[in-house]
Amino acid sequence: MNEERKSPEDWLLASETEKQRGRFKVFLGYAPGVGKTFSMLSEGIRRRSRGEDVVIGIVETHGRKGIGELAAKLEHVPRREIDYKGTVFTEMDVDGILARMPQVALIDELAHTNIEGSRFSKRYEDVLLLLDHKIDVLSTINIQHVESLAPRVQALTGISIRELVPDWVLDRADEIVISDLTPEALVTRMRRGDIYPVERAERSLSNFFRRGNLIALREMALQRVTRAVDRTLDEYVKRKRLGPHWTVAEKVAVCISSNTQARDLIARGARLAEALSAELYVLHVASDRDKSLERKRMLESSLQFARNLGANIVELSGKDTARTTASYIREHRITQAIIGRSALQGLRKYLYYLAIQKFMSEAPHVDLHIVTKETH
Repeated sequence: MNEERKSPEDWLLASETEKQRGRFKVFLGYAPGVGKTFSMLSEGIRRRSRGEDVVIGIVETHGRKGIGELAAKLEHVPRREIDYKGTVFTEMDVDGILARMPQVALIDELAHTNIEGSRFSKRYEDVLLLLDHKIDVLSTINIQHVESLAPRVQALTGISIRELVPDWVLDRADEIVISDLTPEALVTRMRRGDIYPVERAERSLSNFFRRGNLIALREMALQRVTRAVDRTLDEYVKRKRLGPHWTVAEKVAVCISSNTQARDLIARGARLAEALSAELYVLHVASDRDKSLERKRMLESSLQFARNLGANIVELSGKDTARTTASYIREHRITQAIIGRSALQGLRKYLYYLAIQKFMSEAPHVDLHIVTKETH
């Protein structure tokens, strides 16, 4: 029987569903020894058992017996030898992986810096190349190597973090999975010699692996995964055109103008965001009033204050401030909005309440906080 002839619509659908790039899955941990590499290898073995072509691009066992045993169950692409100043180093061979062209490549330690003479200076650049060639990549990283978090980790632990991965690389991940272990269990593993040799354990436990450090690092990792989950939900909501009530994580938006009240509003928003473990946004709609030199200075000072607090700065434009702000809040599923109000009289008071009414009708699912500043 002849194969049924495809219509132009069928061909169009097939071209749309064809894989455009490899899928990127990251196993995130808050410290060495929580199980990232173990989880990555375990998934690789499961995927091979389902018939997928899986290879190890590079895995660092660090002498851990369990990791070595798992890694031995999968095919390895041989490492490349590079002579650097008379010493031979080995690095992952990204060109060898491309020549082998597997379906899935396992690549440990995403933040690694390659030796001079490699194709790219950073391992995450190797990963991006493989993804562009439609190879799925499983990789690992610890939270201290995420660029935006490194200063906090350094202040917390006193340890300088040299190998960093830009946040946008993790934002490209299709899936981020946390490899979690309680700090108490991690300390037990350390003392047993499961992570480092026993002679190094006590020194590590009194430095990076102090219990307070581990608790704080674990919280950072959990927050990062929550952010990734919420971003995935954002994409799903937009694709399915669902309502703004589809919200998991709290998001706080502070709506400011170029006046003296802005800093107080931002500070209040930051406190609320911290209490709710929420992302903080500062929204400003451009206005003709912002053109004066004094207003420009006030606005820039307020926005710099917001940046110092880690807020996402959003500059909007539109003739109708209430509708423009409400539209952004609705589309980005903001859960808490803070606006200011100075004591108003007469027509200005009426227009203010009219704008509030319009805002609430456009963004009915947001909790609105109105902060009044008395004039003297």
